Amino acid sequence: MNVFSRLFKIGTAEAHSAVDKLEDPIKMTEQGIRDLKKHLDESLKAFAEVKALAIRSKNDLETNRNRAKDYESKAILLLKKAENGSISADEADRLATEALSKKEECVTFAGEKQKEVDKFDQNIAQLDKNIKSLRSQISTYENELRTLKARVKVSKATKNINKQMAQIDSGSTISMLEKMKEKVNQEEALSEAYGDIANESKSLDDEINSALGGENKAEASESLAKLKEKLGMNKEE
Repeated sequence: MNVFSRLFKIGTAEAHSAVDKLEDPIKMTEQGIRDLKKHLDESLKAFAEVKALAIRSKNDLETNRNRAKDYESKAILLLKKAENGSISADEADRLATEALSKKEECVTFAGEKQKEVDKFDQNIAQLDKNIKSLRSQISTYENELRTLKARVKVSKATKNINKQMAQIDSGSTISMLEKMKEKVNQEEALSEAYGDIANESKSLDDEINSALGGENKAEASESLAKLKEKLGMNKEE
C-alpha cells in the first residue's frame, strides 16, 4: 500500500467517525427541540389560564371596591334622612349599620382579591419569563441543529471523496499510462517507417524508368512487330 492510499484511508476513517459522532447529537437536538416546544405549548396554555384568572380577580376586586363605596354612600344618605326627619333615627342607625357591615364585607373580600391579583401578577411575570427563555432556547437549538446538519453534509461529502480517492491505485494508473504512451510512440514510429519505405520504393522505380528511357519504347516496338509477324499481319498482300 502506497503512502497516498494510507492517507486517504485515514481520511475516510476520520470522516466515518465524524459522521457517527454527529448523527446522535442531531437526533438528541431534534428530540430536545420537540420537548421544548411541548413545554412551550404547555406554558402558553398555563399563561393564558393564569391571565384569565387574574382578569376575573381584578374584576371582582374592582366590583367589591365599588360596592364598598356604594354601601358607605347609602349609610351616609340614611343618616341624612334621619337628620331631616324623613325616617326615624333608630331606623336610620339600624340600616346604616347594616350598610356599613356590608361595606366591611366588601372591603375584606376586595382585600382577598387584591392578594389574588398580586399573586397572579407574580405568576404571570414568571410564566412570561419562562416562555421567553424557552423561545430563546428553541431558537438556539434550532440554529445549532442547522449547523450540525451542515457539518454532517460536509463530512459525508468528504467521506465519499476520500473513499473514491482511496480506491485509486496511483502506481498502477501511472504504469498503465506509461505502457499506453510507449505503445503509441511505437505505432507512430512504425507508421513513419512504412511511409519512408513507400517513398524510397517510388523514387527507385522513377530512377529506373528514367535511366531506361527510349530503350523501353524500342523493346515495345520490337515486341509489337514480333506479335504481328506471329499473327501473319506483316505479310504483304
